[in-house]
Formats: sequence, structure tokens, C-alpha cells
Amino acid sequence: MQNLTTLLDLSRAQIEQIFETSIRLKQDLRDGKRPPLLAGRVVTQLFEKPSLRTRLSFEAGVQQLGGGSIFLSGKDAGLNGREDTRDVARVVGSYSDVIVLRTFAQSLIDDFAEFAGCVVVNGLSDASHPCQALTDLLTVQEVFGQTSGITIAYIGDGNNVAASLAELCAVMDVPFRAASPEGYTLPDEFLTGLKSQFPSADIVQLTDPVEAVRGAQVIYTDVWASMGQESEKEARARVFAPYQVNAALMAEADPEAKFMHCLPARRGLEVTEEVMESPQSVAFHQAENRMHLAKGLLVTLLGGG
Repeated sequence: MQNLTTLLDLSRAQIEQIFETSIRLKQDLRDGKRPPLLAGRVVTQLFEKPSLRTRLSFEAGVQQLGGGSIFLSGKDAGLNGREDTRDVARVVGSYSDVIVLRTFAQSLIDDFAEFAGCVVVNGLSDASHPCQALTDLLTVQEVFGQTSGITIAYIGDGNNVAASLAELCAVMDVPFRAASPEGYTLPDEFLTGLKSQFPSADIVQLTDPVEAVRGAQVIYTDVWASMGQESEKEARARVFAPYQVNAALMAEADPEAKFMHCLPARRGLEVTEEVMESPQSVAFHQAENRMHLAKGLLVTLLGGG
């Protein structure tokens, strides 16, 4: 049984298979085909954090492939202390083929992976966002026709999105640069561990956004204050102001560079309206691909063809 708790659970060959399956199923949908590859399968989504793309991508994806979806809030499932986490995991797992968790603590996902007895997928934790990163690189592959030789520059907070992008780029041998203010970079321990596991990985942490984007083919950003950081919003806006992705910063990148954002976007903060709505932006192509990636991921993890 294969889980996805972080991207380091997957080999390069498995990731390539997920991409191949996602692209095939995307074309099937465009051709009016919805093969029932997940007929009779149940995906239970258990979320402590609200969601638009994560919930819709898995719910629509499994239904298009003939399966069913159940949604539970953390309170519904008893994660508010009503029941022991191990007991919840065992019960939900006994009714499900896949559990998708969107939560705060990575440890909750690890606990479910240990006790649920079914496939467990990290839909988001404070530490990582693997489904988003997989979608991002799938989109890069579609837009550029390849991932080889494509440099991704991430501008902003060294958060879960940045961490998962760094992990995926290390596995797939894609150059990755992150530019973040001092105190908001990817943790040194995380980077050291990643470079130890992947010695040839081209993963660089910078503080200068211009240096990071220079010559890059993909410019990526995320909100400056994530869920759970609302009290820091004003302070972060001041610190991150020089890291806004605007036309001047995009001009420093490769002339054919594309802009990416995992959404939701705070226009006027981490990205300007001009960039968000420019022909360079593939943020909504990226958003649609969340569903296609979810389908490819589920089919691959469940061995459904």
C-alpha cells in the first residue's frame, strides 16, 4: 500500500507514472471519455482547514472515474478531542479506500498513515503540500513540453508550498531557487537534509528576489500569511513588500517566463493585478490541473490502471 505523506514517499518513476496517467485522463475527459477506473472506490476527505481546490479536485476527480466521495470536518470526525486519533483513523480507514487529510500538524497525517489501513494522502499540512507541488510540475511539463532545463524561482514565504516544491525539484532534478526575507526562509535543517538525500540537487535559498528570478522560466509565489497566521498579516505585509511579483520583477526573468500561483491570490500584495491577468500567467491552468493530478494520483496509488 502506497501513501503520500510527503513527496519523499514517491520515487521519480512513480511521479512520472502519476504525470503520465494524469495527462492521459485529462485528454480522455476532453474527448468525452470517463473510464470507470475507480468504480466502487470511496475517497474520504477529512479537513481541519477550509478548501476550494483540494476538496473539489478530489471530489470531482473520483466521481468522474466512477467512485464516490465523503467529506468530514475535523469536528465531524472527532478530531476535536472527542475520540483518540488512532481510533478515528481505524474507523474512517475501514470505510474508505483513500483518506485525504487537510490539516495543521503533519503528525496527524503520519498517525493516519500508521493506523488507517488504507491509502492516506496529504492534502495539506503546515509542513507540506505535495498534491500542489505535483500539480505545479505537471503544469510546467505541459506548458514547456518538458521539465528538464526549466528553472523554478519561488518568491515569498518559505512555507509548506515552498518546501514541497523544493522536495519535488530535488527528486526530479529540476533547478529550484527560493527568495525569502531573513527569518522566513526554508529551514536550514530542511535544506541540509534534502541536499544530503539528493547531493546533485540544484536547490538554492536566497534573500534577493531579483537574483532568484534572473533567467528563470517559472516565477512562483504564494500568499504572505497562510491560514493560522492571520494575526501576523500586517507585519508580514511590511516584511514581504520587496518580494511582490510585479512587472519589473517579471522583466528580470527569461523573456518566455510563466507566472504561477497556488491560489488563493491576494492581488496587490504578493502579486499585482497586471501580472495575475497577464498572458504570462498560467495560474488558472495550474488550478484546473489540480483535478487532473488528483485523478492520476488516485488511480496510480490504487493501482487502477
